[in-house]
Amino acid sequence: MELGIIGLGRMGANIARRLARNGHTVVVYNRTIEKAYALAKEEHNITAVATLEEMAKKLSQPRAVWVMVPSGDATQKMIDDLLSVLSKGDLIIDGGNSHYTDSLRTAEKLKSKGLDFIDAGTSGGTWGLADGYSLMIGGEDGPVERMRPVFACLAPAPDKGWGHVGPAGSGHYVKMVHNGIEYGMMESYAEGFEILRAKKEFDLDLHQVSEIWRYGSVVKSWLLDLIADLLSKDPDLYDIKGWVADSGEGRWTAVEAINENVPSPIITLSLMQRFASRQTENYEAKLLAALRNEFGGHEVKHE
Repeated sequence: MELGIIGLGRMGANIARRLARNGHTVVVYNRTIEKAYALAKEEHNITAVATLEEMAKKLSQPRAVWVMVPSGDATQKMIDDLLSVLSKGDLIIDGGNSHYTDSLRTAEKLKSKGLDFIDAGTSGGTWGLADGYSLMIGGEDGPVERMRPVFACLAPAPDKGWGHVGPAGSGHYVKMVHNGIEYGMMESYAEGFEILRAKKEFDLDLHQVSEIWRYGSVVKSWLLDLIADLLSKDPDLYDIKGWVADSGEGRWTAVEAINENVPSPIITLSLMQRFASRQTENYEAKLLAALRNEFGGHEVKHE
């Protein structure tokens, strides 16, 4: 099958590789053009282009183009640019982490122009090339069925790890909640290992514990596999700064929970912990310390 791919970051490039290695024909474009041509030299079945117009000419109609660029303005601009070179009956897939409301608007806009739209929530990170991607697909039945060979190829197995979850917007909605859950799971592991590390008199080998838990334990998971690998290399994490980013989906999940009156304390608190990790000066803690001194005469530690 033919597919255009726009955006060759770590996931976009590996999606192109996985498709090409399984016999699909891939046409790639990237804002940094050199990256596209380097990928084409690396892999058979991949052709690089320098413009969107050239991509449109290379693909047979009805065309299918997968957009894998940062969510928000970058994605919306790319879709608008594609509208100037694509035709009625063509299809655009947004595989990035767009907010589901953006996807709803995009679907309506493309429908008014006679184009199809699929929002593909995509999970798998840098491991997707070898292990496959988890794909949460939103869109109408016809376009999704048309792209079945692509989704089946990218998934861990043709019948596992992907599915058509509902209409346009639903794919990115499910991926948003997926990432919120991921925040909570990561925070729970981090807190647990922090407690283990604090028990100095037992001198616990955290890597050993992680390896024990990986097999047969109810807390085994891919995240735990990654923890075990990290601790095998640097158990004290000397080279890591405790500054944790968030890419947006956890915030959106917390807001959606509020909008739907769903209590989600774990996901919300895990997001707050990420915010706390970035504070170089904790004004909140200073105020608490000062208040305790004011009403109770408790000791205050000074800088």
